Amino acid sequence: MGPGFIFATGIENSNPTIQNGRVRVDELEKCGHYRYWRTDFDLVQELGLKTLRYGPPIHKTWLGPNRYDWEFADITFQDLRRRNLAVIVDLCHFGVPDWIGNFQNPDFPELFAAYARAFAERFPWVQLYTPINEMFVCALFSTLYGWWNEQDRTDRAFVNAVKHIVKANILAMQVILEVRADALFIQSESSEYYHAENPQAIGPAEIHNARRFLSLDLNYGRRVDSGMYEYMLDNGMTRDEYHFFLNNNLKHHCIMGNDYYKTNEHYVSADGATRSAGEIFGYAVITHQYYNRYRLPVMHTETNLCEGPSGNEAVEWLHKEWANVLRVRNNGVPLVGFTWYSLTDQVDWDTALRENNGTPNALGLFDLNRSIRAVGLAYRELVHSWMQVLPTQSVCLQVPIIMPKEYDEGCDELVASSRHTRADDQTLAPGTTETNE
Repeated sequence: MGPGFIFATGIENSNPTIQNGRVRVDELEKCGHYRYWRTDFDLVQELGLKTLRYGPPIHKTWLGPNRYDWEFADITFQDLRRRNLAVIVDLCHFGVPDWIGNFQNPDFPELFAAYARAFAERFPWVQLYTPINEMFVCALFSTLYGWWNEQDRTDRAFVNAVKHIVKANILAMQVILEVRADALFIQSESSEYYHAENPQAIGPAEIHNARRFLSLDLNYGRRVDSGMYEYMLDNGMTRDEYHFFLNNNLKHHCIMGNDYYKTNEHYVSADGATRSAGEIFGYAVITHQYYNRYRLPVMHTETNLCEGPSGNEAVEWLHKEWANVLRVRNNGVPLVGFTWYSLTDQVDWDTALRENNGTPNALGLFDLNRSIRAVGLAYRELVHSWMQVLPTQSVCLQVPIIMPKEYDEGCDELVASSRHTRADDQTLAPGTTETNE
């Protein structure tokens, strides 16, 4: 079996469209991964990591219904398999192929499920998936903010995007499980909080704080509160569509991934407008809110901070986030992993990918020349120090990962055993439950 505690990084593969669909923002291209993919995988191993968040470029791979170009995925995933790296596969990261259009397309869920099945059948050794990354953020930035993809600014477009994205995620999980019964799904979702600036802003802040849970409520089959139910029905969701989510609960196959950045907390004004609040509560407090709502094993699936003028800002943030992870875990939450995102610096995230400026952002463990940053050195040391300690603290918190090498050597008995165990108790770790709250 693989590592009990998951230390990971990711290779940034966002690919939304901007300028009304005319420009594709391909972070794999901007960050040089198509050219340096072998070097990037070397760097993952240099850090001592065994797990990588990674996915093929959906817009280059998925050419049409049942039409695929697997060339790049074949060479990269075969290399990852040879290296015995466990991959958490991002199948859809903020964008869809041009022929789909955008997330308003009602055919997207079924079409995406077919793509997910095709991937799982081609790479059956892959066990870990994030079918659709940051479902809430993807819908929010594409509709209410109007930054990406459909670039709309209406509640109806938002509800449409959410229901299509989450349904696609659920259908993908279903078909992947048909191919690999012991598949595990790590939802990478932004953990948000909205602070009222004054008493008049309490009502708008409550609306924002209810809406932040919408994607995960639907994904995990949890009944939304009455305000969100009215909001969804007022903006185009039907009762039958809502009941699809209540009746297709796969949460016992899931780890709840919480992403946290300094930009995840917001001030809300009386008119409902928001602005960044910086870190107020922090990861531990907000993660407890999400855990208390869903009662699932947790993984810190994304964080970073720009390396500032002192050169130590990112290192200090890493230590702060890690302290928050330990606090959450020591408080009894089954927290099973941590991720610095991403491996290398990113490009144009200073404008949230809204502008195609080619501006490097010093957010990575390595810069775009593949030279290690101070935070990379600090993360390598953190991983080395803690990797052998955490799994021994609680056998119950070990994630049943089957590494590629074990799959290659013949793990039919392991898969069958895992399948039997999951069918019997349908739990992943203490705290998991299927009940609707």
